[in-house]
Amino acid sequence: MDLLALALRTLFVYFFILLIMRIMGKREIGKLSIFDLVVSIMIAELAVLAVERLDVPLFISLIPIVVLFLTQITLSYISLKSKTIRQIVDGKPSVLVENGQIREEEMKKQRYNLNDLLMQLRENNIQSLSQVEFAILEPSGKLTVIPREEDKYVTKKDLHLPVRKVERPLILIEDGEVNHDNLLKIGRTLLWLKQEIKKRTGTSALKDISFCSLDTDGVLYIDLKDKPKP
Repeated sequence: MDLLALALRTLFVYFFILLIMRIMGKREIGKLSIFDLVVSIMIAELAVLAVERLDVPLFISLIPIVVLFLTQITLSYISLKSKTIRQIVDGKPSVLVENGQIREEEMKKQRYNLNDLLMQLRENNIQSLSQVEFAILEPSGKLTVIPREEDKYVTKKDLHLPVRKVERPLILIEDGEVNHDNLLKIGRTLLWLKQEIKKRTGTSALKDISFCSLDTDGVLYIDLKDKPKP
């Protein structure tokens, strides 16, 4: 009986937390501020206690989670209206590199060393500090890098080249299953798809195709399923 109660209690808490996180919004599963992180950790801990403590009524165990949920929602709405509250709750971005110069005092204040900075610059495809105009440490911990003007990539807009709308590639096969609706969208038949796949892979067995898509440029991407090792 205890095992059944534990299983049912676990399922209920799982769906309850899932519902709460959905209501709290996508921000909670994106880049977290310090406040978001604290709330998420506390909810996780309280959820574990709610499952483990069978001697405590489930309703009582869920009250702290509901209180945290209401606090988070309330502060989120207040921070939309008040810049002061927003800065207290979410924090402020910190400029670590300004006009190409490292701000050592700000680095010390954020306990951010040079290796941390260089690592995050590499993650932003920046090879050298000489390429950086501004580097801003966001409240979420992400480093936003603005390169120097001379090191920015040239775009089609800069060269006044014609630009066309880019659309998502259409998935034609996924795990060996053909998406007939997308074939219909591009005005192609299953026979055409089999012929194209055979031309590129030597096989027309669609069950051997892991993924196949057609992009805006008309390029057909085909990925064969991995063969089992002998």
